This record gives sequence, structure tokens and C-alpha cells, in this order.
Amino acid sequence: MPANSGNELIKVNIFEKVGLEEAMNVGDLGVGNLAYFSVPAAKIVGKKGTVYAVDILKSVLQSVEHIAKQEGLNNIKTVWSNLEMVGATKIPADSLDLTMLINMLFQSAKDEVVFQEAYRLAKPGGKLLVIDWSSVSAPFGPAVKDRIKKEEAIKLAQNSGFKFLEDFQAGPYHFGLIFVK
Repeated sequence: MPANSGNELIKVNIFEKVGLEEAMNVGDLGVGNLAYFSVPAAKIVGKKGTVYAVDILKSVLQSVEHIAKQEGLNNIKTVWSNLEMVGATKIPADSLDLTMLINMLFQSAKDEVVFQEAYRLAKPGGKLLVIDWSSVSAPFGPAVKDRIKKEEAIKLAQNSGFKFLEDFQAGPYHFGLIFVK
């Protein structure tokens, strides 16, 4: 069994929880250079779906393109954008079945704007998945003081127009939240 198989199970369970299916459109906002959630999402949505891997760092997008090519995934589209500006992301408004904010809010100076951009991109009935660092000390990850609190993330999402559906434990160091537009 591969060393990361436990992580793969967590991702599959999370995608089942949010109802990710073939032919859906997904936005991974703040994708990160390993495309950790974009690759399994692309495999689920298949050739009829699209995963938009969005980041402000062009080097990250180059890494994602390389990984997608290695995996034989033609349905991952990289998008260079500043998520701290509403309307900057070149993805059609109201088009995403699933929008993901995963382990990226600690890097943002304007979390409220990031949630507004996520809302703009989500289609009516589309879901928002937020996974971020819990406020517990860990031997890795961002400083606890830089992590968003779960309650704050819920408030920001609701203030942007999302309806809260559920929260869940996303591993020992992360919380998960699901919203709907």
C-alpha cells in the first residue's frame, strides 16, 4: 500500500461528502504547488469536467501543469489570479459546482475578499469547501496565531452569502466546513 494511501482516503471521503461527480466544474483557489486536491478532483470529474487550479504564484502554476501532464490529466486548467480582488479570477461567474479554499487562508491579508470571490465563482446551488489548520499546536504548519478560527471562517462565508451546511474533522490538524450558495 502506498505511503500516502491514508491521505487519498481522506480526500475521497471529503469529495463524497460534498457530492463531487463526473462532469462538474471545480475551482481550487490557492492550489499550491502539489495540486494536492486538484489531481484527485480532476480524476473524479473526468473529461467532461474541469478543475481550475488558481494561484498568484506563476511558479506554482507551472508545477501544477507539470503534475497534470505527468498524471495525463487534460482537465486541469491553471489560472493566474489575485484572490484578494473580487472579479480578478478569469473563471466565469456562477460557474463552479465546487469551490475549494484549502490551507490558504493563513496566507491571506483579506480573507473577506477571498470569500467574496469564491461566492462570485460558485454557481447557485454550488458548494464551498473550506479546509484549514485548526488552532492546535502542531510540529508543522503555520504559526497558530496566523491560522483562521473555524468560527471566523463560518462568519466570513455567511457574510459573503453562503449558507452553512456542516463542519467536520479533516484530519488531526484541520477543520472542514461545507457551505452552499
